Amino acid sequence: MQNNFHSGFVAILGRPNVGKSTFLNRVVGQKIAIMSDKAQTTRNKIQGIYTEDNAQIVFIDTPGIHKPHSRLGDFMVESALSTLNEVDAVLFMVNATQKRGRGDDFIIERLKNVKKPIYLVINKIDQIHPDKLLQIMDDYRNTLDYAEVFPISALEGNNCPELIESLVNTLPEGPQYYPADQITDHPERFIAGELIREKVLELTREEVPHSVAVVIDRIHREDDEKVLVQATIVVERNSQKGIIIGKGGKMLKQIGVKARKDIELMLGDKVYLELWVKVQPNWKDRQVDLQALGYKQDDY
Repeated sequence: MQNNFHSGFVAILGRPNVGKSTFLNRVVGQKIAIMSDKAQTTRNKIQGIYTEDNAQIVFIDTPGIHKPHSRLGDFMVESALSTLNEVDAVLFMVNATQKRGRGDDFIIERLKNVKKPIYLVINKIDQIHPDKLLQIMDDYRNTLDYAEVFPISALEGNNCPELIESLVNTLPEGPQYYPADQITDHPERFIAGELIREKVLELTREEVPHSVAVVIDRIHREDDEKVLVQATIVVERNSQKGIIIGKGGKMLKQIGVKARKDIELMLGDKVYLELWVKVQPNWKDRQVDLQALGYKQDDY
C-alpha cells in the first residue's frame, strides 16, 4: 500500500426517506442497503465500503431518526445517535423536496455536540427547480458550522463524485481496513434478509407496516450451481400473514421471485429461495424477540 493513504468512517444521518440508502448504493456500486419509499426501512447500521487507489471510506448508514413509538423505535434512534461518537465525518442528508421540519431540527440539535466535520448534503435536487436550491441552502446555512454544502442527486449521481473527493481529502491518513473488493462488513445472511424485507415492503405497500422482520434460517450451498436460502418472514398479526401470503400464495411467490433475483446478484450464483410466514405478536416491543431477530443491545 502506498504512503499518503487516507481512510476513515463516515456516518450518513437524516430523517427517514431522504435517500441515504440510495446514496450508499450509488457510491458503493452494488445494492447493499434496502430502498423503499416507506420511512424507517433501514434498521441496522449497514456499512458500505468505498475503496480507491489512495483511500477507503467506510460508510455507516444509520436508521432514520424519528420520535420512537416502540422498543424497536428506541433501538433505531439510539443506534443512529451512537454512531456520531465513532466517525471521522458526518453527512447530514436532507430532502430538497421537503421543507425543513422538526425532524431536521432534532438532528441539528444532536449535531451541535459533534466535533467532527459535518457536511450538509441536499439530496433529490433532480426533483426541484434550480431557483429553489438557493432558498434551501439559505434556510440551513446558519443552523450549524458545516464543513461544506453539497447539493446532489443520489438517484442520478449528480455531484456524488465531488462529494466523495472532498471526503477523501478530509479523512486522516490511515490503513486500509478492508480488502479492496469488499463492499460491506455485513454477512451475506444479513443482506439476504434485508433484500427479502425490501420486497415485502415494496409489494404490500401500506397494508403491512414496519411490523415485519426476516430471519434467514439457512443458507446452504447445494452444489457448484445452486445455493439454498430458507427464510421466515415474521409479522405481528394473522391479517398481515394473510396479506403477505396472498390469494393462493400469489403474493408470497411474487416476493420470492423478486428477492431471489437480488440475492442471486449478491451471491453470483443461482439461488433456490424458500419462504415461510410466521406470526409473533408484539415482537417490536419485546426485548427477547428483538434480540432473536437480530436487534442486539450491543449494537449501540
